[in-house]
Amino acid sequence: MNLHEFKLQLKPYTAIVGFDYGEKRLGVAISDLMRIVATADKTIFRTNFENDIELISKIVREREIGGIVYGLPLQMNGEEGETAAKVKKFAEDVYERMPLPYVFWDERLSSKAMENFLIKEVDMSRAKRKKVLDSSSAAYILQGVLDALQYA
Repeated sequence: MNLHEFKLQLKPYTAIVGFDYGEKRLGVAISDLMRIVATADKTIFRTNFENDIELISKIVREREIGGIVYGLPLQMNGEEGETAAKVKKFAEDVYERMPLPYVFWDERLSSKAMENFLIKEVDMSRAKRKKVLDSSSAAYILQGVLDALQYA
């Protein structure tokens, strides 16, 4: 699904959740209902898919979620690798349980960009950065989609 199709499937006044996928952690960010600002929310420490889906379902119910954005870790040459395939499989599995519209967004260098920001602009310690990096990266990814949706 492209960004325009994603936008057309979103119900009015619903938020979008963004995920920065990792095999051990899932960074979570959520937009406001007007879909203007992405905010880092939490990090889900993954144990198994059933636990993941339970926690994602809770977010969807409690936060009026109308769509999902997945950061897609493309290789520097733009090709999809093994991790991108895992993200796509995860998205399909989530969709089977929660049929919400979803879209992928190129996340190349998002974690590095957020880490640099947290070091240079916020002067955050390494220990604190580790706690917020996944959700901050998810917010960076989601904000890219929110900005692009204005023109989709």
